[in-house]
Amino acid sequence: MDHQPKFFENLSGAGKAIGVLTSGGDAQGMNAAVRAVVRMGIYVNAKVYFIYEGYQGMVDGGDNIVEVSWESVSSILQVGGTVIGSARCKPFRTREGRLQAAFNLVQRGITNLCVIGGDGSLTGANLFREEWSGLLEELAHKGKIDAEAVKKYAYLNIVGMVGSIDNDFCGTDMTIGTDSALHRIIEVVDAIMTTAQSHQRTFVLEVMGRHCGYLALVSALACGADWVFIPEYPPEEGWEDSMCVKLSENRARKKRLNIIIVAEGAIDCHNKPITSEKVKDLVVQRLGFDTRVTILGHVQRGGTPSAFDRILASRMGVEAVLALLEATPDTPACVVSLSGNQAVRLPLMECVQMTQEVQKAMDEGRFLEAVRLRGRSFENNLNTYKLLSHKKPDSELPKTNFNVAVLNVGAPAAGMNAAVRAAVRVGMTEGHKIFAVIDGFEGFARGKIKEISWGDVGGWTGQGGSILGTKRTLPAKYLEKIADQMRTNNINALMVIGGFEAFESCLQLYEARSSFEEFKVPMCVLPATISNNVPGTDYSIGADTALNAIVETCDRIKQSASGTKRRVFIIETMGGYCGYLANMGALAAGADAAYIFEEQFDIRELQANVEHLTEKMKTSIQRGLVLRNENCNENYTTDFIYQLYSEEGKGVFDCRKNVLGHMQQGGAPSPFDRNFGTKISAKAMQWISKKLKETYRKGKVFANTDDSVCLLGMRRRNLVFQPVAELKSETDFIHRIPKEQWWLKLRPLMKILAKYKTSYDVSDSGQLEHVAMLPKEAETGAI
Repeated sequence: MDHQPKFFENLSGAGKAIGVLTSGGDAQGMNAAVRAVVRMGIYVNAKVYFIYEGYQGMVDGGDNIVEVSWESVSSILQVGGTVIGSARCKPFRTREGRLQAAFNLVQRGITNLCVIGGDGSLTGANLFREEWSGLLEELAHKGKIDAEAVKKYAYLNIVGMVGSIDNDFCGTDMTIGTDSALHRIIEVVDAIMTTAQSHQRTFVLEVMGRHCGYLALVSALACGADWVFIPEYPPEEGWEDSMCVKLSENRARKKRLNIIIVAEGAIDCHNKPITSEKVKDLVVQRLGFDTRVTILGHVQRGGTPSAFDRILASRMGVEAVLALLEATPDTPACVVSLSGNQAVRLPLMECVQMTQEVQKAMDEGRFLEAVRLRGRSFENNLNTYKLLSHKKPDSELPKTNFNVAVLNVGAPAAGMNAAVRAAVRVGMTEGHKIFAVIDGFEGFARGKIKEISWGDVGGWTGQGGSILGTKRTLPAKYLEKIADQMRTNNINALMVIGGFEAFESCLQLYEARSSFEEFKVPMCVLPATISNNVPGTDYSIGADTALNAIVETCDRIKQSASGTKRRVFIIETMGGYCGYLANMGALAAGADAAYIFEEQFDIRELQANVEHLTEKMKTSIQRGLVLRNENCNENYTTDFIYQLYSEEGKGVFDCRKNVLGHMQQGGAPSPFDRNFGTKISAKAMQWISKKLKETYRKGKVFANTDDSVCLLGMRRRNLVFQPVAELKSETDFIHRIPKEQWWLKLRPLMKILAKYKTSYDVSDSGQLEHVAMLPKEAETGAI
């Protein structure tokens, strides 16, 4: 049935008061969530209160509960931790404490709470909600509040957001802070790898995660660690021997370093702790390797939040306010979370119960069950890690006699190398011979192709750019030469990793099938481009790294601007005609405007932006940030906008401009890109194997259907293989962008958070879902 679209501006918060608090351990990105809740609340005319120091502040009352304004949350987006403080609170665990807290809230008319914290904090909030009417009656009975107040404030609504670096909460793909913690870990691992390389050392790294191995597992996957210990998946009996064999085999293969990652809560199958010291002593005694331990500790909680966490927290904060506006006395307390790429609401207690189930399964030694309860994404990470880290002896590998070629096409993107590594290793595990093509289709035509083995791709995950080399050249002008090379080297399948050119290339090869038998083989495109402009996928490998580079620069620029006061910066980003980087960069950096090609703008809009900034300079926030996509408009160039702003802002603010250029393409890949690249590449290679088996007839591979040339993309919640022939109709080839782009829906979010009146379609949100515990639930795209 067709629903009427639901618009945000029709929801009013007038007369409502929202309290926001952060509780439990801090996590990077909490401030972005606080900022979004405050601004969204004020935007809908609700009153918003900070509750300082978590539940402790709620119990103490007084100056700990303060009404806030729009400017109160300025400049906190880029700050780690939580600016409103968080404390462990004993009194709130008692009924007396909660009674006092209820009294403090009622006095200010607060009946909507937004709690940002871990499962303990959220469970506490739920109990508070269940007791609420009883607490009010008791207060009335003691004469502290009147009967009128009991009636007026009869219900307490609660919405939770999970802020926890451990990612240990079931029902959410990613908790706020997890991605930033991974950034800290990966920065350390990359730094340690260079020194370990010099001295031929073994490093044992201990990362956080008392009850959850997510950080350890994902960082092991992202840096290609030799061994990982996590609480959900203890090693088998005799692991000491197999680990030492593995380490010495790696050394024998000329690998100069070993990295072992230990979660602080790691255990063996008898539930006994495995500590980093224990692992170190073992390696020293058995192998005599020079071994060092590094405990990362609270570094992982610190630092500035990553672009992913800022966008996640901003989306969650906005969703939380929506959920509070729509809550009725009958709706259960909910958490807002992300599933794949979609904001969802889930019943808080269902999530908490499932999170506790995992712990119970671990305590009782049901480890396979624990892994499954953690969710599909965790299970997938574990399987991918097992597949990529241990090379089986040749005698155990199947032999298929298929040859698969891997190549990079288009501009370099961080994470391409991680994808190549995964393709090579999974392909070998499947029994194929893998050939690497140097310098894209141009190199292919010239015969720059060689077999590549397991050890050749060691250490590739952390390398930026493209090691194989990449060119923008499309295959159309070399079709005959490429067909020759495929025949000569007997190539039975192609994996093409790259941007819009990779998609176009495979489309050209598909269309040339009628003339060349050689192209009748399975082909798979993996989207890898900083611009994120490939049809058929919400994310591309490399876009997250570029976004982080943009946001980091914007942070620095904002800092310089707030020092000089009354200054507006105009920053030009890359992306071709695709506004993804400019738009998401603006959302993550807290910009005032972003000019993009997809949303046409005229001189009136530019004028309105200048006026908006003039107004802003009258407040305490005396700086502005404007992002412009490089091709958003051929006449309104960066120089034009800079000159216009300079002229119109005379006497009010001055301007500076900055073109970010190729720094957006370089750099070590972010944890998200390493993992996204690794996971989709492994999945694509398994698909290629399946297609090879299906199309093998009479001693040769013959694939001539549309579904044998696919692009693997992430769509909303699932990873899907889509025939390039079908994606053709979804593509604007002139501007090299998809005709429909999901992130345009987030555009109003940026405008609202920058204080513009705008229309925001929220038809997608609002359905309370249940925690899926089906074993065959679709693979989500969380890393």
